[in-house]
Amino acid sequence: MLAVALVIGLILVAFAVMTLVRALTLPSHGGSSSDTVEQIGAYGFSSTAAAADGDAVPQRSLEDVATGIAGIFTNRNREARETELRRRLIAAGLYTTSPRKIVSYQLIASIGAFVLWALIAGIGGATPVIFVLGLFIAPMFGWILPSFILGRKAAQRLHEVDKALPEMIDLLVVTVEAGVGFVASLRLASQQLEGPLAQELRLTLQEQSMGLSSAEALLGMAKRVDTAGVRAFSRAIVQGETLGVSIGQILRNLAGEMRKKRRAMAEEKAQKAPIKMLFPLIFLIFPAIFVVLLLPAIISIANTLGG
Repeated sequence: MLAVALVIGLILVAFAVMTLVRALTLPSHGGSSSDTVEQIGAYGFSSTAAAADGDAVPQRSLEDVATGIAGIFTNRNREARETELRRRLIAAGLYTTSPRKIVSYQLIASIGAFVLWALIAGIGGATPVIFVLGLFIAPMFGWILPSFILGRKAAQRLHEVDKALPEMIDLLVVTVEAGVGFVASLRLASQQLEGPLAQELRLTLQEQSMGLSSAEALLGMAKRVDTAGVRAFSRAIVQGETLGVSIGQILRNLAGEMRKKRRAMAEEKAQKAPIKMLFPLIFLIFPAIFVVLLLPAIISIANTLGG
């Protein structure tokens, strides 16, 4: 019986790990314009997307099964929870992943963690108190893990967008002052840049091609990428177009502000460095120094007193 339980547990754990890996390694943007249009329609942006290809035959995949499982475990606050998950998925660039899939991955991870702990504790001979306590903690850890990884992925992506924003603004300043239109400058910047910011620029241009104005598309980008730099950029451009201010002057002022913010962030990190170094210094370096310096003296004193 123990061998059968071990095999079943390993199968469930492998299934949970495979599902998590597939969820977190999905591409953050579509490979073609049609994929981007379908992604916009799926997430309900202001303009609706074109219908999918009628000749494609739907295939039931692991994600479909996971979505069905998540549909069973829904409650009254489902809409608010799905809205928050959708916002985090958009921030992480996972446009093709639905919120219910994340919930299903959490359920699968909870079951896998429960079974894995039961097997490890049973084979390792844990005490009844630790065994029962682990049965409560392991599912909670499995439930939190996918959400934690999603949050880290979203935070990393937003950081990369803010980091690349000054370079994009400098490129826009050069192209706009050279006589290129603002939309054409955005298109050139999306072709020259790489990473999440270039993906968001391409998605913004795709929204414009679907019928949105430049202001609406920029505000949509600020909603998807909710960072201080992107909000300042989109609002400044929208206000400049509304008031008739020169886009080149606005971009030049933004470039100066972005450089000041980057300098301030660097100074803030430099000031936090000594505090962050304090903990490894106390718990790792100081004990080793005490052992090297004081241990010979302690041994000598002990030998003297013992003699």
